[in-house]
Amino acid sequence: MKNWRLAFLFGISLALGACGKPESSGESAPRPARAQSAPRAALAQHAGPVQGKPAEQASDLPSTITRLNEDGSETVEDVPSDSGAHNPLLAAVASTVAAAAPAASAATPAAPATQWQEGVNYTRLVPAQPTDVPPGQVEVLEFFWYACPHCYGIDPLVEAWKKSKPAFVTFSRVPVMWSESHRALARLYYTMVSLGKIDQVHEEIFKEIHDRGNPLVAADPGNGVETEQIQAAFAAKFGISETEFKQAYHSFAVQTSLQRGDQLVQRYRVDGVPRFVVNGKYIADVQSANGPDRLIALVGDLAALEHKH
Repeated sequence: MKNWRLAFLFGISLALGACGKPESSGESAPRPARAQSAPRAALAQHAGPVQGKPAEQASDLPSTITRLNEDGSETVEDVPSDSGAHNPLLAAVASTVAAAAPAASAATPAAPATQWQEGVNYTRLVPAQPTDVPPGQVEVLEFFWYACPHCYGIDPLVEAWKKSKPAFVTFSRVPVMWSESHRALARLYYTMVSLGKIDQVHEEIFKEIHDRGNPLVAADPGNGVETEQIQAAFAAKFGISETEFKQAYHSFAVQTSLQRGDQLVQRYRVDGVPRFVVNGKYIADVQSANGPDRLIALVGDLAALEHKH
């Protein structure tokens, strides 16, 4: 019964293109089985359709449509009726409104490109949240979980984007901490950051979990001593001594990073990963962007828009 339930949850997560927060924060998240891990190529090609809203009744449809142009201006157009008749008076009013419409303000920038729709491909956060980057920089956060197959699948795209992203983008990863098992892998991440080893071991942590079947967390996630031993043994493969690892593992810097990461997860109400937040203003994921490649492109466009304004 337990194996069936885990397989079912895994299948649901693949269908959604994301790993979701457990229903109860007191329960440990499902542990990924090596045999169940989906191929990275298949995950990277996922482009499931975004669920649309039910069609409205004809009587509910608006008589005009306001279109947002790339230069920030607005164009108001009338909507023909079902009979195809054109209302010249309505068209004249629409033209007058369009001519008098003010340009979009800097506080509400236009969409980055016609292919992206606010409320469909990304969500605008109101109010915008404060960021932790210098003036002139655009903050991009990726919320992730090492045991999430979708985070593993999209990671090569993220790494490629990191190498080509503009200099004005400050990129940071934030591991989610929904349960003890999530927190254990988050502590491993921040420990490696503290040791200056994260670039060397980041992909290897994914491989250890998904390709080699080692969850890097004790069978009982609450057993912190055993989890620490398991992770210290993994770190030893990269020349990190047990003493060095444990000192960083329990350091003030790592504890502070865990607290800040937890605050960010709560601030942005992250309930699924991978998820991206651009400059505290926009949030998007694989499903909203309609595919991993499109998500990376969307993040880049939103970042460019923020830098422009």
